[in-house]
Amino acid sequence: VVEILRSIRGTASASVFQEPPIPQLVVKIDREAAGRLGVPVSDIATLIQTGIGGAPVTQLYVGDRVYNVTARFPGSAKNSAERLGALTVTAPSGTRVPLAQLARIEYKTGESTISHERNERQITVRIDNRGRDLTSYLAEAQRRIDAEVKFDAQKHRLEWAGQFENERRAQARLVFILGLVFVLMAVLLFFQFGKVRQTLLVLGVVPMATLGGLIALRLTGETLNVATAVGFIALFGVSVQNGIIMVANFRKVRGEGIALDESILRAAAERLRPVLMTATVASIGMLPAALATGVGTDVQRGVATVVVSGLVVSTLLTLLVLPTLYFAVERYVESRALDTQQRRTR
Repeated sequence: VVEILRSIRGTASASVFQEPPIPQLVVKIDREAAGRLGVPVSDIATLIQTGIGGAPVTQLYVGDRVYNVTARFPGSAKNSAERLGALTVTAPSGTRVPLAQLARIEYKTGESTISHERNERQITVRIDNRGRDLTSYLAEAQRRIDAEVKFDAQKHRLEWAGQFENERRAQARLVFILGLVFVLMAVLLFFQFGKVRQTLLVLGVVPMATLGGLIALRLTGETLNVATAVGFIALFGVSVQNGIIMVANFRKVRGEGIALDESILRAAAERLRPVLMTATVASIGMLPAALATGVGTDVQRGVATVVVSGLVVSTLLTLLVLPTLYFAVERYVESRALDTQQRRTR
């Protein structure tokens, strides 16, 4: 797993996170020798436990207090494999048998700690990601590990934690927030205009803005992550505001009794400057952040890239496409109303 992670673009470092190994005194009981010499394994284990870890042998009473008296071997004995092997265990027959004949005693290098989580052993692999967004990095890492590492899923499992887990939770919250924002905008727009078709026309600028943001992500190599999602939320707000300005003026000019096509041309011309000023100011303000390349600018660059490019595309489409759509929808509604009225008068 570590070698695969090191080969993925964006990996600054990858290693198994664990404490360094330490020297350990390992005593492995030879059960066959113990059975042959008639020495119980429990007696051997008691000797080892008493010598190395210590064991209470009696109690000492001092006034109303009780103290355990613990016996253990001196450090010179328990730190030496030879001296520990010279200790004897008394067999049921009375024969004293050296520990070296009943167990293999040796020094080895072993793990200092064994990590557990929820009563299960775990090995932690630590990764430092640099120069790449977490979403695409995690997707490639999961795909490579699934394809190249074979393990029993019943006995082992792979979990992503740390910043990866935080990213996943943030994405889930953002999906909910985006849906909630869209619903709230639809409700408020309906209260503003009182007509479903005009509400949908204003909301139609959202796909236009999304198109601009996605084009920028494609050209710059960015991906859809938490930072760019926040940029889309800001972009939707400004784009819908421009749509409201246009549609509200369409309604106002149309209410003066002017013909549909003439009213749309006049209303669009009147709101050309406010819409361009709003988009231009927002884009220029975000441009330095979109062009930033220093350390720690990944988040702000993702937000600004979406806002700048999305506003450019959505503003152009709002000024060109929205009047056309409004004209087509209103002409269709008026023709239907006229046909209905003519049928009633016959």
